[in-house]
Amino acid sequence: MLLNGIERVVRIPDWRLTTAEILYRMPDHPAVLQTFVWQKVDHAPTFPELHGFLEFWRREIEGALYSVRVASAALWRPAEFTYAEGELRLH
Repeated sequence: MLLNGIERVVRIPDWRLTTAEILYRMPDHPAVLQTFVWQKVDHAPTFPELHGFLEFWRREIEGALYSVRVASAALWRPAEFTYAEGELRLH
């Protein structure tokens, strides 16, 4: 049952597994950076789930955000090719 639910989500266009590497400052030691890795199925390129999480972070967590690096399967697509209908011969 669970697999069917996951398959329905993954097949929606532009909803792909998204990973964010979040660097934040330690509340007690602001000079020290800590890493947090967030991963969820999200909609590229707007990333509403990630933006919601980052808003929650700003509201509820004391560690100030330093940087966020995002990687998503939707951002790494193979090049799209179009094939020409015709042939040009040079000798």
